[in-house]
Amino acid sequence: MNHELRIEFWGDYACFTRPEMKIERVSYEIMTPSAARNMLQAIFWHPGFNYVIDEIDIMNPIRMTNIRRNEMGAKITTSASLAKAKNGEPMNLSPKENIQQRASLILKDVRYLVHFHLTMTRDAHENDNIIKFTEMLKRRASKGQCFTQPYLGCREFPAGFRLVGEEENPDPYPKTKDLGFMLYDMDYTNKEKITPQFFHAKLDRGRMDVRGAEVYK
Repeated sequence: MNHELRIEFWGDYACFTRPEMKIERVSYEIMTPSAARNMLQAIFWHPGFNYVIDEIDIMNPIRMTNIRRNEMGAKITTSASLAKAKNGEPMNLSPKENIQQRASLILKDVRYLVHFHLTMTRDAHENDNIIKFTEMLKRRASKGQCFTQPYLGCREFPAGFRLVGEEENPDPYPKTKDLGFMLYDMDYTNKEKITPQFFHAKLDRGRMDVRGAEVYK
């Protein structure tokens, strides 16, 4: 069964950071498939199924703006925390010493329509099936319920969302553009070496079709 579902996301700002930009944050011009998957998992997640992104539509014109934000220049790692705990030392990170001001080129006034379907995993139980998970997801999304707050690339950019009914046919913003290579997802097959995957992204009258996308590593 390959029943396609649609959920619309929107927000004041978004930043889907291009990985090749090492110093300043620069967003892709549209939500990436991996970002869409993460937002769906924030609404409903279960080890028995995966989300497969089929298409992402832009519902608003692509508009960008520059902002400056204070960010931490370091982070607390698991290994550092364990080492401190073994030695009985406190673990802390001083904002005063690690704060950095960084410029970001981000998106504003965004609205996306995400088309997707579910596939079962080997972790599903005997009584699990696609229809069951589909109905659970539709029930949660229609009520605005979520496991964690979905966000548009960065946690400070929260997203609103709604389930789009089968009878609705919203038209995307008619933008056609070659977007170049875009991050598709991360390959977690090898736990010791997580590999990014890319694909050639194109907007065709506001629709970015990722069905059967050719993925490069």
